[in-house]
Amino acid sequence: MVTINSTIISGAGAIPAIRPLLNGKEHILLVTDGNISRLEAAKQIRMLLEEDNRSITIIDNVPPEPSHHDVSQVLGGLTSCTFDLIVGIGGGSVLDVAKLLSVLCHPQSPGLDTLLAGTKPAARISSLLIPATAGTGSEATPNAILAIPEQNTKVGIISPVLLPDYVALLPELTTSMPAHIASSTGIDALCHLIECFTSTVANPVSDNAALTGLSKLLNNIETACAEPGNLVAKLEMLWASYYGGVAIAHAGTHLVHALSYPLGGKYHLPHGVANAILLAPCMRAVRPHAVTKFAQVWDLVPGADTTLSDEDKSHALVTYFASLVRRLNLPDNLETLGVPREDVASLSEAALNVKRLMNNAPCQPDRDEVQAIYRTLFPQH
Repeated sequence: MVTINSTIISGAGAIPAIRPLLNGKEHILLVTDGNISRLEAAKQIRMLLEEDNRSITIIDNVPPEPSHHDVSQVLGGLTSCTFDLIVGIGGGSVLDVAKLLSVLCHPQSPGLDTLLAGTKPAARISSLLIPATAGTGSEATPNAILAIPEQNTKVGIISPVLLPDYVALLPELTTSMPAHIASSTGIDALCHLIECFTSTVANPVSDNAALTGLSKLLNNIETACAEPGNLVAKLEMLWASYYGGVAIAHAGTHLVHALSYPLGGKYHLPHGVANAILLAPCMRAVRPHAVTKFAQVWDLVPGADTTLSDEDKSHALVTYFASLVRRLNLPDNLETLGVPREDVASLSEAALNVKRLMNNAPCQPDRDEVQAIYRTLFPQH
């Protein structure tokens, strides 16, 4: 089991609390993207980093769903790798790249190709991760996910060494998120929480994190999407996302993520959108194998009828997930996103090959069952 030793700063108005973390740091690598770097809160953080004449190197071109080629290109563009601190400000892709660079810029780095081949990193540079979306929980996971376009999938580099020294949960960074980003990243967090809660490797520690996160998320996701300036709801969503990351660190996701990997790897669908489309169909397949746990989650839904039987609660939860995705105006079929129906067979093969996640599922669907799930994601003619 992973031990998470990160120091956490959180709250509205907490940006100045970052200052003490910078004592003694002279050379900082800031990893972000162009959209995030223009936010007022991000500018405030950058001004803090630049105090005391610190040397700041900025990478602000991390693409969504980055590939190993993208990371190699970023690394090749650095004139020096001598840093005291790596700071990541952004969504999951940015934070994953920041985590990787904290290892790859260390003198003992084994190199990216060696990491991808399965070698575990031994050391990293000190790191501070600041999520600008409330979804991936990357700041709390020992994972860095990269697309491998040649194989139409993604791979995870996984090691506790990737976990950061510091995390800052600052709701001001998330108020400018467009509604579709807030909703899709929120559903990503929901997938992390419900998948880890129902995983075969779930345990009391991961269950505690998952239930805490689910309570926060189910009570705040719609408010946070509808009221972007609501700092209370935004902070609760950041914590829900963080707890999703903690749950991943102690357990692991399964069916939704296994089936979403090929969609991101081949078609570059945003990870949260792919998960949103898959959430209800995958949970429908999982439900018979996790009735009691689904009933526990149903009891956390605002306004839920808690007098139902566990069986009825489990069905109600799947229906709730489907209606939540619709209420958040997220896509519910793959055809509108440019995925051809003819690719169901190859998608299914790729999903079944994500054995790291498939092995966590409480049910073990075969090829026909995975294809059947994918087919429900196309309009029924």
